[in-house]
Amino acid sequence: MSSKSANCYTINNSSPPTSPRNRQNCRRRLRRRGSFAMLHRRNFLLLVSVLYLTGLISCVGPLFSLLQYSGLATGAVYRSHEIFQKLWTDIEADNSSSIQLSSVWIYKRKLKEQKPCSFGTIASTKDSPGANLYLIVDANGGLNQQRSSLLVLGSNLIAFTTDLQCSSHCCAIECHITYSSSGVSQCLEGFEASFHISTYYEFGDIYDEDHFMSTLKDYIEVVKELPTELMERYDSNISNIQNLRVQAWAPPRYYLEEVYPVLFKQRVVRISPFANRLSMHLPSHLQFLRCFSNYEALKFSLAISELAKKLVKRMIERSSNSSGKYISVHLRFEEDMVAFSCCIYDGGQVEKSEMDVVREKGWGKKFKQKYRVIAPGLNRKNGKCPMTPVEVGMMLRGMGFSKDTPIYLASGKIYQADRYLAPLRKMFPLLQTKETLATKDELAPFEGYSSRLAAVDYLVCLFSEVFVTTQGGNFPHFLIGHRRYLFNGHAKTIKPDKIKLVTLLQNTSTSWIDFKDQMGSMLAESDRKGIMVPRVKKSTRKGSIYSNPLPECRCLWESKRTTNRSNSYLMVDH
Repeated sequence: MSSKSANCYTINNSSPPTSPRNRQNCRRRLRRRGSFAMLHRRNFLLLVSVLYLTGLISCVGPLFSLLQYSGLATGAVYRSHEIFQKLWTDIEADNSSSIQLSSVWIYKRKLKEQKPCSFGTIASTKDSPGANLYLIVDANGGLNQQRSSLLVLGSNLIAFTTDLQCSSHCCAIECHITYSSSGVSQCLEGFEASFHISTYYEFGDIYDEDHFMSTLKDYIEVVKELPTELMERYDSNISNIQNLRVQAWAPPRYYLEEVYPVLFKQRVVRISPFANRLSMHLPSHLQFLRCFSNYEALKFSLAISELAKKLVKRMIERSSNSSGKYISVHLRFEEDMVAFSCCIYDGGQVEKSEMDVVREKGWGKKFKQKYRVIAPGLNRKNGKCPMTPVEVGMMLRGMGFSKDTPIYLASGKIYQADRYLAPLRKMFPLLQTKETLATKDELAPFEGYSSRLAAVDYLVCLFSEVFVTTQGGNFPHFLIGHRRYLFNGHAKTIKPDKIKLVTLLQNTSTSWIDFKDQMGSMLAESDRKGIMVPRVKKSTRKGSIYSNPLPECRCLWESKRTTNRSNSYLMVDH
């Protein structure tokens, strides 16, 4: 039996033919389907056209940006040295200071009300018997990237095990911290965690191991190495251990549901990367442990603290005209920073050749790839170029700091230091650096170790009356919060509006009086933002308790005042 199908009707040899009415209905349905097909084709063509135009705009957009900001837009060209030379006579003659460091902080940080503190509510479980589990965490990067991973680890593990305390098998897990020769390992409340630092530094090169261990002793038992039998299982190579990719800003429950089952089965797992692996929003008792890990357990090594103590004392001695108070400036105008920014200053072809060599040496062909668009003018216009020393000096003098203001400059090796630092020294003769404050013999053990030198800068900046940040990054992120914690929220930070500044510093017709007015407004806005406690709805770095530790860390701060214990990294006699 044969049959033929034509979508809406079927011809069967054993059946009678369809009626004319049925055939007419079928033709209508076919016409409608044809209309729908045409409509779908039109929609498809429209979609293709939109995608084509989008791609065209994305390709042509950078070209427009290059043309627009190649030198025509306000703020796109570096002329700061030229303007400094023009205004220097007026700057030199104007030594009327409107800012006194002895009373620099005129605002009080308004903190929201918080429930009364209950100290000692975090129970220790280090004596609980049971099997050992190990969590290996890689803390990569420089000084403050390591710090981020280190201080997050404590609160991570406590959050993890606190959620597990209701499980009978978890309560039986013994707790240790393990330090290996290649880094630091730690465990909190219920399981052991090996903490491996993949850098050129030992943990003890930067941080005080003994202080770290003793401060957390109520929560962590510390041993010096991982069990031999466990390391032999992985050929004594930590990199052979399974690595878990944890989502950023993960809530504590994530560790219970995703990490713990693997950890319990394997006995040991790795988490890399680890920075920013825990949500900023935690229950208050877990936030307390996060504060405790950051501001009490982590302390720089004795060698770093001792040198920093000497430099702070010398800065105070050289600041007698301002009652021992000084300003610290974090300047990011090192050679590699200038090269990476792809910004153009006033060094001409020599500068371009030098920066090309640095980029080639540091990043290979990254900056020469076809898809990469380099727009120096756009970078400067958007405030992304590192500030030069002369720009910092003009800004501070314009804000009202006199030439007699003591300044500590925290920085690596400045690009073309002799040329770029000369104007800043003219504006602030009392400028100091770690190289001018310390002797060659004192700095010798730190030479070639950028993270140790950065730690020294960190501590000297920590105790300054005013901290000036010029580029952003982890250094000011942690330092701003640490200063707020130490001084109960009242620590002045100047964060310049760089987009506004580059516009002002391209106007060669500006007068010193006009520039000062603009800098006064910029300082007032910086102060206003400095006393605000940001309201952040999602877990981001901006709402981090590491940069805004109050009110979350207020209970820890009060507990140290109550027990009359120092919460400072070093004590300096004023």
